[in-house]
Amino acid sequence: MSSLGQPGPPPPDPAHRGLTDDLRLAHLLADDADSITMSRFKALDLHVTAKPDLTPVSDADTAVEEAIRRTLGRARPRDAVHGEEMADTGWGPRRWVVDPIDGTKNFVRGVPVWATLISLIVNDTVVVGVVSAPALGRRWWASLGGGAYAGKSLMSAKACHVSDVSQIEDASLSYAEVSEWVDSGQGQQFVDLLRSCWRTRAYGDFWSYMLLAEGGVDIACEPELALWDMAACSVVVTEAGGAFTDIDGRPGPHGAGGYATNGRLHNELLRRLALEPD
Repeated sequence: MSSLGQPGPPPPDPAHRGLTDDLRLAHLLADDADSITMSRFKALDLHVTAKPDLTPVSDADTAVEEAIRRTLGRARPRDAVHGEEMADTGWGPRRWVVDPIDGTKNFVRGVPVWATLISLIVNDTVVVGVVSAPALGRRWWASLGGGAYAGKSLMSAKACHVSDVSQIEDASLSYAEVSEWVDSGQGQQFVDLLRSCWRTRAYGDFWSYMLLAEGGVDIACEPELALWDMAACSVVVTEAGGAFTDIDGRPGPHGAGGYATNGRLHNELLRRLALEPD
């Protein structure tokens, strides 16, 4: 009750805690991206080309990044933008990082496991992250110190929490491609890790990390990733109570590869995947 004997304001919805102006903007950017990607998903006239590294890029990838950059140019004209498909723009301590479609190979084959990843990095710290997977009807988001949430919308969201599994032998592990581990020189270490875990599945890409944030899996790791692959996922994982580092154990998405766990398993994961085990 208020001091006047009238009912006070209702407590804040947990999903709205930590909803900064930048996170609200990231949700709006994701809304626009979802509209574009869903209009092109399974389109008969989808245009796909190969980039210099032979990975595919569709007209939806470029359309999404162009739309996000246009909106940021109006809403945050002083911020830098780093995206997968276009050259960097701007400079300064605030940098938006965009992967217009994480999982383009799935997208072009009609597999619904793909997402738009949007994050904001301030002075090398990821402070906002949104992962939107409209074909799955899911979105995940987090802000630094504000917790991690998932749902179809802000109004139907629930807080994300990692699992409390404490032994590798009881852990569920998700990965992307075995060939990447072979190419990294860690093929044997990775196979040994797979054999040690209770369950292994290649959910792949963003989904591995979002399932980890929700407690569905306990380890998600890839040896080679770009900043746009990791930034949004990293803050969702850590705000859900997990750990996210590079392959050498440095926190954050700025190094080579992404190793994510529920936190309890992280040191053991680093030890088992080390190129030169102790």
